[in-house]
Amino acid sequence: MDTLSTLPATRRSVLVLGANGRFGAAAALAFRDAGWRVLAQVRRTPAAPAAGIEAVTVPITDTEALARAAAGASVVIHAVNPLYTRWDEEAMPLLEAGLAVAQRLGAHFMLPGNVYNFGEQMPPLLREDTPQRPSTRKGEQRVAMEAAIARACERGTITGTVIRAGDFFGAGSGSWLDLAIAKSLREGKLVYPGPLGLAHAWAYLPDLACAFVAVADSGGAGFRTLHFAGHTLTGTELLAALEQAATELGIAPARGFRHGGMPWGFIRAVGLVHPMWRELARMSYLWRVPHALDGRRLATLYSVRQTPLPQALRAALIELGLADANRAIVAA
Repeated sequence: MDTLSTLPATRRSVLVLGANGRFGAAAALAFRDAGWRVLAQVRRTPAAPAAGIEAVTVPITDTEALARAAAGASVVIHAVNPLYTRWDEEAMPLLEAGLAVAQRLGAHFMLPGNVYNFGEQMPPLLREDTPQRPSTRKGEQRVAMEAAIARACERGTITGTVIRAGDFFGAGSGSWLDLAIAKSLREGKLVYPGPLGLAHAWAYLPDLACAFVAVADSGGAGFRTLHFAGHTLTGTELLAALEQAATELGIAPARGFRHGGMPWGFIRAVGLVHPMWRELARMSYLWRVPHALDGRRLATLYSVRQTPLPQALRAALIELGLADANRAIVAA
């Protein structure tokens, strides 16, 4: 791999805020693989940083120092995601800090959005112009965050893009896939959080990260929102695909899988004293309300990669340490 000293002076630079998180790490790798110089803002230097990625340990709140450390970056990816129980206190201040850094750099500001904005009454197909009627505090926060980006763009100091996607999977742990659905996969059990017949939007993180690269490559003008279609699956379809992936990787039980559901009543009860469970219960409608993202606008404007679901699930299970990578080569 080329060293930084041998790279052309015209090489573009991206600053990834929160690069130690799952999306941030996936974005850093995608931009690196696309030939960008990647400045990865993290809280501490990783013990084994990824090759070709420069760690920046300046806190996001020290906006002037961070902007100096990222001088020349033309794109800022806001992958910062506070603890689920700390959104009220931290989500907006962290976004404002990220915007301040982008403004000092004169950069294009990019945010991974989600479907919280649309609320419990959302229609089955979500377009960029679908009315946003949040029904939870987190949804209201997401609407406010996007409005703050739009206002900054209106002032002309930056340009901005929100790419909205469904639930993440792939690129490591920390999603519904590994924390609940496939948590007991090796014991022969799969758990689905909602009715099996309803559609749910998913985003394979490496594909979503590549979509960010594609949009960043073209630059930006003003503020816009784009939807990343990803994979829309009913619970039945997802569990069947997981069973197939597990079988191909040699980790399916001889007697087949058992299926279970989430004990939402119990989770709500425990949530009275457990903040994380309370927050999860408040967002449980996402599993009761069918939804998909209309990604035609994004796919029309840019080349969007979509890894076939079987391949994506095999890779996700391997990254979770549930299977041998050599088996995936044979299965593919």
